[in-house]
Amino acid sequence: MTEPEQRQDVQEFNRRIIEEFRANGGRVGGMFEGAPLVLLTTLGARTGNRRTTPAAYARDGERLLVFASNAGGPAHPAWYFNLLADNRVTVEIGTEEGAVRTFAARAEPLRGEERDHQYALQSARAPGFAAYQAGTDRTIPVIALIPDPTAVR
Repeated sequence: MTEPEQRQDVQEFNRRIIEEFRANGGRVGGMFEGAPLVLLTTLGARTGNRRTTPAAYARDGERLLVFASNAGGPAHPAWYFNLLADNRVTVEIGTEEGAVRTFAARAEPLRGEERDHQYALQSARAPGFAAYQAGTDRTIPVIALIPDPTAVR
């Protein structure tokens, strides 16, 4: 399979998850059933187009933490580079009432000990994240999403 074909497969996979997420109040089935997911809408760093991507998250007080694991692949996911270029992000999250709440946030990559601590906590909650890190030479970024009404585009 060529790289463009792989990218198209990933886009189609994500499109189905996004549709299911929005139709079911933030809940999805299949391999992500029961997993805490959010949808991140970023501005493409190269294209300027809006891109929506599902991501696993963890709560840390008022912040949500997302993990740029790319399933342990050799490169960071595109959404991570988008957040580095423009840290404003729209977040969609399921509520206990079965709705999807949307809010603006500011993305801040965690560094050093804080990053390491938060990634270790995520690996304990979801052991697949430990396997992702073990399977790649890159340090998987952890990004804090901080609600910020001024981050609206």
